[in-house]
Amino acid sequence: MLDPAGIDQLREALTSAGYTSAGISDRLGPAATAAVSRGDHRAALRATADRDPLATLIRLFVCGQSEPADVVAAALAPLPLAAAQAAGLVVPHIDGVRRGVDLEPYGDRWWVVADLPAAHTGQPLAADHVLGIGGASTTLAGATIRRPVGRALDLGTGCGVQALQLATHADSVTATDLSPRALRFAATTAALSGQRWDLRAGDLTEPVAGERFDLVVSNPPFVVGPGSISHTYRDSGRPGDAVSADLARSAPTLLTEGGVMQFLANWAHVSGEDWRERVAGWFTGTGCDVWAIQREVSDPLGYARMWLADSGERADPQRMSDWLDWFDAQAIEAVGFGVITVRHSGRADPAIRVEELRQQLADQLGPQIGAWFDRQDWLRARTLRQLLAERYVAAPGLRLRQEASIGEQGWEVDRQLLTLPAGLRWAEETDPFAVALVAGADGQLPMRDQLALLAAAYDTPEAELAEVTAAVLAHLVERGMLLPATLD
Repeated sequence: MLDPAGIDQLREALTSAGYTSAGISDRLGPAATAAVSRGDHRAALRATADRDPLATLIRLFVCGQSEPADVVAAALAPLPLAAAQAAGLVVPHIDGVRRGVDLEPYGDRWWVVADLPAAHTGQPLAADHVLGIGGASTTLAGATIRRPVGRALDLGTGCGVQALQLATHADSVTATDLSPRALRFAATTAALSGQRWDLRAGDLTEPVAGERFDLVVSNPPFVVGPGSISHTYRDSGRPGDAVSADLARSAPTLLTEGGVMQFLANWAHVSGEDWRERVAGWFTGTGCDVWAIQREVSDPLGYARMWLADSGERADPQRMSDWLDWFDAQAIEAVGFGVITVRHSGRADPAIRVEELRQQLADQLGPQIGAWFDRQDWLRARTLRQLLAERYVAAPGLRLRQEASIGEQGWEVDRQLLTLPAGLRWAEETDPFAVALVAGADGQLPMRDQLALLAAAYDTPEAELAEVTAAVLAHLVERGMLLPATLD
């Protein structure tokens, strides 16, 4: 959107003014910063009344105010105001200058450039609208495994949020998008943030056909609908959840051996069909390990309302009616949203888990997902005999919660749950055998010695109990409730 000299001038203006996440927070204070996140700009405007460069940039790009042209020119210097207007960064207004794009700090060294959302323009979004930083992009960034890799790929990069993060731990970053407008924004984001990416135009994987990557991420146009394209940021042109299925099937040809793909997806909950089997079926024959996590579920009415509001089409009753009629025709009862992580293991018997994880999380998903795959590797490398030869410890903070009701014999335990207060915060209903197994896991004795004690307690031959014990162990290790004493 700007030539190299203009990019350098804009970066100098933003840096010298302190227009960063920390700079804005420090200037506004915690109360005003929190209010801005709720769309309340009153305190922020009071805190920026003196109109120095940082105050002007906050009023202009954060609060969406019109500011006098000479004040904006001073805040953007050394970038000439005419150059900023020619690039569409700001636009003339009846009482001065207004923002023409969303120019948002991303941390303290990056800036993301995108189109203004419908909530700020009051108009329906254009078909080629380019999203800025939002809930979906933040979710994917937090779920990505941040380990050093060689080649990384961002499919459907949009304004470039994921590519920015990839560049911190990848030797090279390739990013694709179907929209030429999105690629212009991404190129501006990259240059302004001091990064260089290989940007390519085309639909999802087409621009990288025949190439392989160590890490692939994607926040694709995953919205479940009839297949028409009204907005490229949300509509893939494929009906239903086919874009998510297509991405799943592309994993073996996109990934290096051991490579990982992580993407956001929506999937249909079809009447008479288990949604878990639907998602798992996308990976049949791929030879990939998979962990698909459902984080949210929406009913058709709520889903259509959400996306029509997002694009500023809330006032179009026909669009709503057509969308709901299509859901009815496809027997779609709900739509799930989640994160899918795929690893190219090349195995005939890969681990495929599809499950719900809708509890509130205190930590980001990325480290938890990476640890889950590490534990899968550990389990896969051991036979039943080796599994029982290991020593185990309970995860830090693991708790046993019991629910009981009063009866003729006093309190009777109805249900027992193993819970983790941190990480993924699992709450797993369990039985007395698993409770006893966890209670004895102090890291001192190998499980085979504990098995002898359990066999005596349950009056069951060790050989018969061994397979059951191994299955319980594997599940608790996978959940991260029991940890092998030797697992780093």
